[in-house]
Amino acid sequence: MPLARSLSVTSLSGLEEWDEEFDLEDAVLFEIAWEVANKVGGIYTVIQTKARLTSEEWGENYFLVGPYVESNVRTQVELIEPTNPALKRTIDKMNSSGCKYAAQSEEPPHIVAHFHEWLAGLGLVLCRHRQLPVATIFTTHATLLGRYLCAGNVDFYNKLANFNVDKEAGDRQIYHRYCLERAAAHCAHVFTTVSQITAIEAEHLLKRKPDIVTPNGLNVKKFSAVHEFQNLHAQSKNRIQEFVRGHFYGHLDFNLDKCLFLFIAGRYEFSNKGADIFLEALARLNYLLRVNHSDVTVIAFFIMPARTNNFNVETLKGQAVRKQLWDTAQTVKERFGKKLYESLLVGQLPDVSKMLDKEDFTIMKRAIFATQRQCQPPICTHNMLEDSSDPILNCVRRIGLFNSSADRVKIIFHPEFLSSTSPLLPMDYEEFVRGCHLGVFPSYYEPWGYTPAECTVMGIPSISTNLSGFGCFMEEHIADPSAYGIYILDRRFRGVDESCNQLTSFLFQFCKQSRRQRIIQRNRTERLSDLLDWRYLGRYYISARHMALAKAFPDTYYYELNEPTSTSGFRYPRPASVPPSPSLSRHSSPHHSEAEDNDEEERYDEDLEAEKDRVNIRQPYALPFKNKSAVYGANGNSDSVTSEKN
Repeated sequence: MPLARSLSVTSLSGLEEWDEEFDLEDAVLFEIAWEVANKVGGIYTVIQTKARLTSEEWGENYFLVGPYVESNVRTQVELIEPTNPALKRTIDKMNSSGCKYAAQSEEPPHIVAHFHEWLAGLGLVLCRHRQLPVATIFTTHATLLGRYLCAGNVDFYNKLANFNVDKEAGDRQIYHRYCLERAAAHCAHVFTTVSQITAIEAEHLLKRKPDIVTPNGLNVKKFSAVHEFQNLHAQSKNRIQEFVRGHFYGHLDFNLDKCLFLFIAGRYEFSNKGADIFLEALARLNYLLRVNHSDVTVIAFFIMPARTNNFNVETLKGQAVRKQLWDTAQTVKERFGKKLYESLLVGQLPDVSKMLDKEDFTIMKRAIFATQRQCQPPICTHNMLEDSSDPILNCVRRIGLFNSSADRVKIIFHPEFLSSTSPLLPMDYEEFVRGCHLGVFPSYYEPWGYTPAECTVMGIPSISTNLSGFGCFMEEHIADPSAYGIYILDRRFRGVDESCNQLTSFLFQFCKQSRRQRIIQRNRTERLSDLLDWRYLGRYYISARHMALAKAFPDTYYYELNEPTSTSGFRYPRPASVPPSPSLSRHSSPHHSEAEDNDEEERYDEDLEAEKDRVNIRQPYALPFKNKSAVYGANGNSDSVTSEKN
């Protein structure tokens, strides 16, 4: 299926500089979404991370509209009085007599209303039906029908052009919602979506080709750790190792220093998120590691929220036993240290046979006895409400990975979002990701994919697919993604078994890397974070708003989008230490060297590679501020963002 492009994103310089000035002093931007200050999914991250950049462009003329949820308002919203008189009158009317849309104003501004997803689409349809002077934008982050079809295990992408969309929506009892989404897409002045793969989907299911693709970005500064991200990885990894020591107590017969932590996280959509193919690949990886007598142990975490009623007693016991062992070791160490100190004070070398007495041995024997365990370490950390029908647990039973001593692959299913206040695994999601070695996201349906993007900006390699927006985006901008720790799994042109074999190969090759090779790869991955910065990707949203203003108010605004004639942007080449041709004997990722400790054997220079990569990426895009005065940034300093004209 060819990729029909709405606006080329083969390079981030694909957008030409606009010739006409856009005076935003007389324009107001409303962004409407169900996930404004209301975390449900990825749209919350889009709006939250983009808010600062948008407010720098629009200043006090930028407003976010979302549902009023009391618990979220208390923790995420600062209640203030509006300074705009028209807005204050509107809010007063809404509070006193219900919700009314427009406000009275002597000189009405030009309004841009950006609606996200079908939940907010009704407002867009009513704006056009009532012929309000509002420039409208509709962004679909994932089509409603597409999500339902993929959940039903249909051959979605090969049959995309042949679906009877009305019948499919009716059969799934979502026809009313589907019609609302389709109406919003057709009524909007500008229709956008988050990736090229979703643009194709929208064109077939919603019957309108998106005007522009607006990739999702991140506020990279939030994750930037300058040159400390390798140290942060080591610190977070140590905390995960402590959890593993407790979880596998009594069966800790593997070397934690040769243990790799893999994870998959997101909504519990077993097939859409690729948990099914990941589990099958883990079973095949386990076989390969065993027959090759590998000393590497893989622990795969599944962080997907499901229905539970409490923590698993055996899991909590494991953490209690670990803590008891630690306290015992500290007690014996203090007694040992005191005797050693007293012996040295009198000028005598200590008699080692007398340093530990019977009481010390008794304490240690009791601690060892407490670690005895008759059952296998648990797969799931919680008590599942629907254990017998849970897809992950049923698949684990089928493939036979029960965390036995003979298995080189272990599985931990954590059916709850991570939290630093958890008594089991007290880590935030960001800290947990930093401590892992590889994120695995073999999604079948993933319009964008924030989880691999978050891995990238934290310097953690990841596996994505060519059916995800993130995977397609990285393939376009990186000559050899795997060399930078971005593995792209082919799920579009291969069958399930072939894709599973390819995923197994990725995992097995990753397991064969040395510690130094993984460090090199993490350095390369972290350097890609600029690709995902809103300072670059935010320009597509800017273009969409300018396009909407020009369509809604042609007498005031003019904007012509020029299709680039060539892929003239930046594209990360192969790293300098990697051969230009894959036909050579060396690997495209850092190869294993028998003389690993000899730096001269490895053709790798971190500073040189980083300098070459910096040449291949443009400076952050300067916002096209049209206000004559400086725009104040979040820190209140006028020199943080300067006003300029294009």
